[in-house]
Amino acid sequence: MTGKIESGQLCTVGPVKSEDLQVGDIVLCKVNGFQYLHLIKAVQGNRFQIGNNRGRINGWIGENGIYGKCLSVE
Repeated sequence: MTGKIESGQLCTVGPVKSEDLQVGDIVLCKVNGFQYLHLIKAVQGNRFQIGNNRGRINGWIGENGIYGKCLSVE
């Protein structure tokens, strides 16, 4: 299975309110000190479970760890 966004593709990311995020959204987030685009897999209050398109779950992050939502992929 390939990713929804391949390495090198141009992405547009915009600000988003945490209450507008939902499962399946692609977000720019901080994981272990690095910034990545990840899928939201689950929402629990102001916490978001993030993972990739290959079934891996990276864990839970707070709303402060999400910098924006992917709006488009070129």
